[in-house]
Amino acid sequence: MAPKVTSLDHLVLTVADIGATLSFYENALGMQAEKFTPVDGSERWSLTFGRQKVNLHQAGAEFAPHAMQPTTGSADLCFLSEQPIGEWKAHFEAHDVEIIDGPVVRTGATGPILSVYVRDPDDNLIEVSHPV
Repeated sequence: MAPKVTSLDHLVLTVADIGATLSFYENALGMQAEKFTPVDGSERWSLTFGRQKVNLHQAGAEFAPHAMQPTTGSADLCFLSEQPIGEWKAHFEAHDVEIIDGPVVRTGATGPILSVYVRDPDDNLIEVSHPV
């Protein structure tokens, strides 16, 4: 049998301003900022949620190895939530985060989801979804 992957451990976002990114994802999405030191001794930042994390690379100072063309604003990410989308709408409005689309029904990895779309400080498209 051929090997196969089973889950996503982390992904990397290349960002213009790590501080602004940490603030947005903590305040708007409830993630936790985490400073860590890999074996090379450098200091790096990630955002954790559940059993996953998003590692951050400062644009122009990416850690090797990295994507062939690391750039800001190229991601389109969908995050699942247990909270209803109505609560997310109210939360985004209270934090002055513009909803650019939704609520709208989409098809997720395991079936229908109800989603709203916002943009992070680098203009990445962020979809927050709740199973329907």
